[in-house]
Amino acid sequence: MRKILIIEDDLSIAELQKDYLELEGFEVTICTEGVKGLNTLNNNKFDLLILDIMLPKINGYSILRSIQDKKDIPVLLVSAKKEEIDKIKGFTLGADDYITKPFSPGELVARVKSHIQNYERIKSKFNLKHNKLIIRGLEILKDSRQVFVNGKEITLAQKEFDILLYMAENPNRVFNREELFEKIWGLGSMGDNATVTVHIRRIREKIEPYPSKPQYIETVWGAGYRLRV
Repeated sequence: MRKILIIEDDLSIAELQKDYLELEGFEVTICTEGVKGLNTLNNNKFDLLILDIMLPKINGYSILRSIQDKKDIPVLLVSAKKEEIDKIKGFTLGADDYITKPFSPGELVARVKSHIQNYERIKSKFNLKHNKLIIRGLEILKDSRQVFVNGKEITLAQKEFDILLYMAENPNRVFNREELFEKIWGLGSMGDNATVTVHIRRIREKIEPYPSKPQYIETVWGAGYRLRV
């Protein structure tokens, strides 16, 4: 049975979500404040997190930051905030989806199912035995640092490969230039993070059938880049 954690301070909303999700066969846990929710998440295994942004003591953005590199599960942000900047901030911090209140419980259930299925499909593509990652026609061999597109080997420079691999290991997550620069070039690196844009363009030129209309590395305007699965 798939387990879902809801961190939502409005108990009536959380219980409504729980009722609909349980009807679909999910096991649901509710926490109504951020600190308890974060502790529950850290001490248990869940398949998806439904996270409200406005919470007492610690908000949803802070929870996202704290689990960004620790918890590998889909996160669906729920908020009454409708401004684009709030959505961009959520995606940049690692949220997989953003749904604005009020919304229909049926829509929530549909999104939950979709994200869990997509996540499981992504994980099934990662062959630990051969250290291989396959995303549609793109194949990345981690140990040998080889990349193939539709069976044809593509030569990438060192940093190009590092960027592609890092994004492929974190699919559908939005990274801004600063984050990619820090992850790939290191905390102590000196330079202009605009080099990330140059590297992304070069990767696209090598792996995308139509670089101006990328099917792998997408630009999320105002937020950064993501490798879409």
